Amino acid sequence: MQPAPVRITAEEMLSDNWYLLKKYSFDLQRRDGSWQAQTREVYDRGNGATILLYNRERRTVLLIRQFRMPTYVNDHSGYLIETAAGLLDNASPEERIRLEAEEETGYRVGAVEKVYEAFMSPGSVTERLHFFIGEYAPDDRIGAGGGLEEEGEDIEVLELGYQQALEMVRSGEIVDGKTIMLLQYLELRLMPPRRLTILVAASAADDCAAQLFEAGHNPVPSQWLGLPTCETNAAEEVVLNPGFQARALPRLQRCDGLLRTGGVCAGADALVLMAERLGLPIYRALQDIPRFNPA
Repeated sequence: MQPAPVRITAEEMLSDNWYLLKKYSFDLQRRDGSWQAQTREVYDRGNGATILLYNRERRTVLLIRQFRMPTYVNDHSGYLIETAAGLLDNASPEERIRLEAEEETGYRVGAVEKVYEAFMSPGSVTERLHFFIGEYAPDDRIGAGGGLEEEGEDIEVLELGYQQALEMVRSGEIVDGKTIMLLQYLELRLMPPRRLTILVAASAADDCAAQLFEAGHNPVPSQWLGLPTCETNAAEEVVLNPGFQARALPRLQRCDGLLRTGGVCAGADALVLMAERLGLPIYRALQDIPRFNPA
């Protein structure tokens, strides 16, 4: 594509404290042939790279959580869940993203695949971001991660179930653009929908199980496994039993997620806590679970 018909008439440095903030005055030729004078402030922080690390067999992803001041001043908690990322700083995108991923997550990165590049905020920021994906295994962990303290980083490493991460996008818990883009790429290209095994901790569990079966999944009502149901008056007593977790944990580990609906139920809530610790997605409604339609 031919460069835009632009005549830069003035350039003013506004700040070079962190990166470069400049004010440009320019004439832009409109589609009707006329010229229009405009001004824009442009923030130049260099180009960057980001990567989504995933484990295909376990269906998990590695993300990080860190404080981001711009989100804090725009009505957000400030703590953003993201893919590992960093500025290139004169390195190649592939070289930089390997270093950043190891620095931030503590995992050594093997083969990486570049999937695309994109301008993330072209109205005001020059940055072009290079997007990568790469597989990881538990044995690839060589450190704690967390970033560099001298650069103000205090990063928490999160290993999440892939479906759980997608649910966090839908619920608004993950709101970072680059992370959403890579998770959706993974969903479309590498992690197609499949038949899920769902532990049902819900009122009207049999009804829910039947609907899950119709949607192409394998429902496992909690009462089939001798676990508490929302209709069981003795649910709290069962939870307090020392053998509860010993029975429930191995069963949950063989599931892809947990469906929790209905009212107050100590047993179901205990299963939710256990599923969260395992990184399993927690579904709160049947319609949140995508149908499985085998080809």
